[in-house]
Amino acid sequence: MSEHQLGSEERPLRVAVVGAGPAGFYAAEALLKHKELKIEVDLFERLPFPFGLVRFGVAPDHQKIKTAAVAYERTAELEGFRFLGNVELGRDIGFDELRACYHQVVITTGAAGDRKMRIPGEELAGSLPATEFVGWYNGHPDFQGLKLDLSGQRAVVVGVGDVTTDVVRLLLRSRDELAKTDITRASLEVLRQSRIREVVVLGRRGPEQLKMAVKELKQIAEDPQISVVIDPQQLADARRRVDAAPDRYDSTTLKRLDLMAAIARGELGQPGRAGSMRFAFLRSPKQLEGDGKVERCVVEKNTLVPAGDDFKARGTGELETLETNLVLRSIGYVGTPLEGLPFDERSNVIPNHEGRVMQDGEPLCGVYVSGWIKRGATGVIGTNRADSVATVHTMIGDVLNACQGQPCLAAGAAEATHTAAAVEARGAGR
Repeated sequence: MSEHQLGSEERPLRVAVVGAGPAGFYAAEALLKHKELKIEVDLFERLPFPFGLVRFGVAPDHQKIKTAAVAYERTAELEGFRFLGNVELGRDIGFDELRACYHQVVITTGAAGDRKMRIPGEELAGSLPATEFVGWYNGHPDFQGLKLDLSGQRAVVVGVGDVTTDVVRLLLRSRDELAKTDITRASLEVLRQSRIREVVVLGRRGPEQLKMAVKELKQIAEDPQISVVIDPQQLADARRRVDAAPDRYDSTTLKRLDLMAAIARGELGQPGRAGSMRFAFLRSPKQLEGDGKVERCVVEKNTLVPAGDDFKARGTGELETLETNLVLRSIGYVGTPLEGLPFDERSNVIPNHEGRVMQDGEPLCGVYVSGWIKRGATGVIGTNRADSVATVHTMIGDVLNACQGQPCLAAGAAEATHTAAAVEARGAGR
């Protein structure tokens, strides 16, 4: 390689990664460990500290998952790596300005938004995304001013995924056990005063559509403080639907149904414990009511109707009311637009092809995506590694093409003055 060729010791490839969560660190690792090119990576993060979802999205009683940050710390020690915290794209540096400073830019900002229920009363105090509650007990600076009314005996959680299991544990688990974790002191003190004894989990379809990991549900059922309540008739109906179309369901679905059946038989999650998690399948929230704050959640009973190879929920018109002061929605994360970048409002991602950002059907030279902002909020933390490696593979291919005279890099970046130090100073000076 010529000393003047891009990626040489004399002329390293300069890459900006925007977003210091798992996808950002995996992208940085793949770039810095590339054996043929000399690469320098600046990792930008709007918060003063890194690790994103691992730091602020994993429950404090799941410390094993948080050890993923150890690998990110090793990446941060690699030659050519620099972390620039407290610097936000659009606030401290414009997108075009960033492109002018680097040969390539990778956006890994994740999916920080949440899906709305779109029902009357959703904006009442006491109705909030589960993501805010999770950020609150994990010490996320955006949510430390959150005001929670835990004076009632019931909370309602809408959604049947793994985030719901985290929320249930934090609301019902022994406070002495939580004190052994890295939960914030302020959150722990608020939870110590909580009077919540029941968490009702609403799922618009049946038990066979439960999204919780088997081990997560089992952990709750085995908790000596928590009983799990499931309607045996709903389980029997779900088993009949599964048995009638076995090719439609995977082995994980069968394991979940077996576990729920064991719970319903009283083999796990004995009744009479301090708190209870009650599944309310075939239920959809229709309206939140109250005088300036949530006091009631009106729920509609559903029935399942065939829809192609699956079933969809259809309201029956039969309503029931749950008294509650707290409704947490956990029905999905969504990406949010970034100034200067294209955004697909339907899929809530930055449009891309193999990681290349696409604008008006053409690649936006030198700009890439990885993680949830690339593919949507799917998979687990480790899923982002393969995703980021695939994006980096595309990036390296574009660099090699650029060395052959094809315009695959950010406009003007090849000879631009490196100004990241000035950007860092902006963030540090606020």
